[in-house]
Amino acid sequence: MRRFPMAALAGCALAAWAQAPATISPDAYLAHVKYLASPELKGRATGSAELETAASYISSQFQSFGVKPVPGSGYEQAFTTTVGARMGPTNRLDITDAGKTTTLPLRDGFIPFSFSSSGTVSAPVVFVGYGITANEYHYDDYAGIDVKDKIVLLIRHEPQEDDEKSVFQGKELTQHSTFAIKAVNAKMHGARAVILVNDAYPHHMPEEDRIEPFGQATGPTDSGVLFVQVKQATAEAWFKSEGHDLREVLDGIDKDLKPRSFPFTKLTMSLTLDIQHEMKTVHNVAGYIPGKTPEYVIVGAHYDHLGLGDEHSLAPAQIGTIHPGADDNASGTAGVIELARYFSKQPQQQRGILFMTYAGEELGLLGSNYYTGHPLLPLENAVTMLNMDMIGRIRGGKVYVNGSGTGSTLDKLVESVKPPAEFKLDLSEATGYGGSDHMSFTVKQVPVLFFFSGLHGDYHKPSDTWDKIDAPDAAKLLGYVAQIATRLMNDPERPKFQRVVEKTAPISSGSSSGGYGPNFGSIPDFDEPPKGVRFADVRDGTPAAKAGLKAGDILIEFDGKDIGNLYDFTYALQAHKPGDLVLVKVLRGSQTIEAKVLLTERR
Repeated sequence: MRRFPMAALAGCALAAWAQAPATISPDAYLAHVKYLASPELKGRATGSAELETAASYISSQFQSFGVKPVPGSGYEQAFTTTVGARMGPTNRLDITDAGKTTTLPLRDGFIPFSFSSSGTVSAPVVFVGYGITANEYHYDDYAGIDVKDKIVLLIRHEPQEDDEKSVFQGKELTQHSTFAIKAVNAKMHGARAVILVNDAYPHHMPEEDRIEPFGQATGPTDSGVLFVQVKQATAEAWFKSEGHDLREVLDGIDKDLKPRSFPFTKLTMSLTLDIQHEMKTVHNVAGYIPGKTPEYVIVGAHYDHLGLGDEHSLAPAQIGTIHPGADDNASGTAGVIELARYFSKQPQQQRGILFMTYAGEELGLLGSNYYTGHPLLPLENAVTMLNMDMIGRIRGGKVYVNGSGTGSTLDKLVESVKPPAEFKLDLSEATGYGGSDHMSFTVKQVPVLFFFSGLHGDYHKPSDTWDKIDAPDAAKLLGYVAQIATRLMNDPERPKFQRVVEKTAPISSGSSSGGYGPNFGSIPDFDEPPKGVRFADVRDGTPAAKAGLKAGDILIEFDGKDIGNLYDFTYALQAHKPGDLVLVKVLRGSQTIEAKVLLTERR
């Protein structure tokens, strides 16, 4: 290592000073969590008025400490995103059954899904059971039946869902039961529209015979097919007219897992849908303390949550109830605020520090992705991004610190700064990828460290409340983060970004048992292009990298299937197994490039 005498002396002195634990008040920390997770903020959904109230609160806290905005900017960085959809004036479903046409009333008779396409389809109807193709379970409702350009009628959930010995996952529903995957499967088989029946039979999670309110289910912005839901009683009448009994059909599928799909001979439908997407301006919040040089450290956390819940809620029966998100992620946001308070009282450091809270993380890292595309300070001057997500419920002293492999000095730094004696650091995940905002910086080649206290039973539920936060331990962790940040602000050598090569599992004989399915190796950009899936990054050593695919490529075709969105890609990939060689097409600028990708086994 090269040495610069004066700088090195200064760095050593400051590094030694930084070892003294920073003092963070548990009471002040908890007060922020309590406010952000209060009933008044209604779960801080992206696009809601309550999220904007939270943004104002965070910026007012920065201002009260004397932490100013980045020069030339305000505290709030605005960006526009799609946050939902609404039904336009033209939504209609006409049913012709045995020559008689009736119109189902909107809302009481049928409701579109918010991720449905808009348009008009008039076509015959084909019943396709649960609408599932699950090769891994040797089950396919579409086997032997042609649905091209048809309207498919399918049932909610999946077979044998009350049977703990089901070939699916016992009583745990699989991804095949989700609305979005049913829509993708129908589209991939050539259907133009989907009618989903909200079944209410006793062995299928007994519920009132009702249809889900518009906008509660999540999916892509546009699934590529028209997609609506109807009541069980409505479908039963259609089956009866055709000479079938819906209950008997479902009992038969449950009994032997063989398809009972068939085309209706007397039933046709004409469906017109008008789905209008809602755009909202939301805000990241940033405060900045300059250093003596233009370089800076980022300390960040997302401040949005699920609002009243959606399909991401892990308490589906409580959708419509406030999901306060105390740990996810009022805990991390409160940490950013209190670190801003702490550093506002310290002498000027060699490097600056940027405090950021991001909107839209729960919708796909939207705020942090926007920032890395529109940085308030040059991204090449960002030394490291320190991300905090769910830091409020440390159990058994275990703290996950991910991403240490992304910077040349981060391993040694984490080892040299001693955490509180009762803490045990888990550094096993070194890649810098994962489902939080640090990933937006990893793909832009900024080193990252991600502080996380682990999942728990209240995750994404209304029970994630402020009174369960362990403020004293969270404050101790913030003291540790403050020491890490101080070292990064003053050590003479800044971490150099380095990519962590993914370890590829050998392809096992037969199926993918022992692994987690096929591995491709791309990191998606959650800001959807008009069509396809844009790669935010392609991990080194993966099948995609070996095939020559690059960050910025837009995947438009996978093994002959058109890819319109991330759900399409997920479906197409999971239909394959490790060892398959697939032909893909990507857009790279104005070029369409073909590549053959040999899938490996994901571990």
